[in-house]
Amino acid sequence: MYGSSVTKVEPFGVDHIPDSERHGKPSSQFFVWFAAGLNFPVILLGFSAAWFGLSFPTAVGAIVVGAAVGSILMAVMSRMGVRLGVPQQIQARGPLGFYGNFLPVAYINVFSGVGWAAVTVILGGKAFAELTHLPYWLCAALLTAVEVVVAVYGYNMINLLQRWLTYVLTPLFLLITIVAVVRGGTLFAADSSAAGYVGPTGGAITLGGWFLAFLVAWAPFASDYSRYLPDTPRVVRRTAWYTGLGNFATICWLGILGVVVGGSASSEDTIAALHELAGPFAVPALIAVGLSALAQNFLNVYGGAISVQTLKIPVTRSQAVVAICVLAYGISLWGASGTEDKFKVFLNLTAYFIAPFAAVLLIDFYLGGRSDPRRIAELYDRSRVLDWGLVAWAGGVVASVPFWQSSLYTGAFAAAHPGAGDLSMFVAAAVAVVLYLLTYRRKALWQRAGLDDESATQVQAERSTDEMSLESSA
Repeated sequence: MYGSSVTKVEPFGVDHIPDSERHGKPSSQFFVWFAAGLNFPVILLGFSAAWFGLSFPTAVGAIVVGAAVGSILMAVMSRMGVRLGVPQQIQARGPLGFYGNFLPVAYINVFSGVGWAAVTVILGGKAFAELTHLPYWLCAALLTAVEVVVAVYGYNMINLLQRWLTYVLTPLFLLITIVAVVRGGTLFAADSSAAGYVGPTGGAITLGGWFLAFLVAWAPFASDYSRYLPDTPRVVRRTAWYTGLGNFATICWLGILGVVVGGSASSEDTIAALHELAGPFAVPALIAVGLSALAQNFLNVYGGAISVQTLKIPVTRSQAVVAICVLAYGISLWGASGTEDKFKVFLNLTAYFIAPFAAVLLIDFYLGGRSDPRRIAELYDRSRVLDWGLVAWAGGVVASVPFWQSSLYTGAFAAAHPGAGDLSMFVAAAVAVVLYLLTYRRKALWQRAGLDDESATQVQAERSTDEMSLESSA
């Protein structure tokens, strides 16, 4: 029995969580996502409003809309975890097929988990290095070590620490808010001479899209932190509300704060800008940024490890955690300079692929009948090799390429019509939905016979005896 024990290493990986192990309250999801959103990259995105030359009301409106849409998405996908009791990555096997799910999970979940972990380690490591005057590499290594331990212990410890971090980080970020607004806050009008000005519509769409993308990046992990909750109508409903509220509150709060102080920040380095804005209160501000790296990376590393197991790589969840942390640490050493530009490129290039993935999962859950728990065994059926959801996802990604806006690549439509803003995510999701609707009633693209001889219980377990013993010994 794992139960609600915090001192036991979580024995489950990509398994379906049985009713006997369901525990917890829906309010836990508020703390999980509120703490994860208390992160300086959100403020960094808000800085961009001045660069786009947007007026203060336009920028705030764009952030609120982007945060609202993303929070609704997260609420619904968190709800799916309570209903089915499996990680989001496993749910994707439904519309995409057992092996068809490998490509999007490998890119979206593993690559995204490692990348986000690296970005957050960079910011947290820089904050602690600024605070302690220790070498950056050492501060980043210490943060990574803490993430390894917590992610290995898993679900219950993450839930507990996210609650504690909410209580610690909230007053610290309130202090940052008050000091930053007093020292540098401005309400500004539109500025057509700004470096990134493309018009109010295009700028608002792109800015709001970045905040939406920040939450879209969490979507493939939403069910990972709700799958242990009891599957009752009341819990399902309240889980959605708590998840949505936790995400919306922090994204709007810190995003708008970034807008207010963005015009007065003279440094292009994130941590230096924070130090400048906080002034005599720089110490608690740097502590806040350092600790917030943990709140975000507990989720990045844990979700990435589950994704590795979804790919059937023969490692335990604990081994996957260690591998992801080592990779993220290595990348953080390489990417410690020019963090802001790399962060925005990474944000875009993950969102373009995740948006159609999330769209396919959502429509399959509600229209394709995947909400029925009696179909959970299909998610572990290896004979379902490929299904049409893979075509819908890939088609959405391909259709969005002309609309991409990134310093690495700008699509033909985006280059010709910069005033339209970044429409990539919306095009990708819409095309994926259309392709799904055209194909979801067809037979599977590739169904092999004779491979699914296990009982439904054995299929749902998805775990061999030696994997269980390795996880227990860890």
